[in-house]
Amino acid sequence: MRLITLSLAVLLVLIQYPLWLGKGGWLRVWDLEGQVAAAQKKNDELKARNAKLNSEVHDLRDGTGAVEERARYELGMIKDGELFIQILEPNARGAESASPKPPPNTN
Repeated sequence: MRLITLSLAVLLVLIQYPLWLGKGGWLRVWDLEGQVAAAQKKNDELKARNAKLNSEVHDLRDGTGAVEERARYELGMIKDGELFIQILEPNARGAESASPKPPPNTN
């Protein structure tokens, strides 16, 4: 009776091996699902990037708005009749040097 139980247990383990560790086993499927999810995420990011670039190419070909925007921000150009006003925010180092320093203590 003990031999039959032991042989059935060994057969059960042998049957389970392909299910878990075989070519089409659960572990392999789980790993492949992770790879597919990562590839889909990367594809979505690349599709968004391509759509942005396609939109920019379309604007540069057909409209003057994108060309004007690039000329303004990258080259600092302005149109005829426009007034250019630049507002500078004080940085921390400039604000410190502008504040008066207390006189040295001579005591």
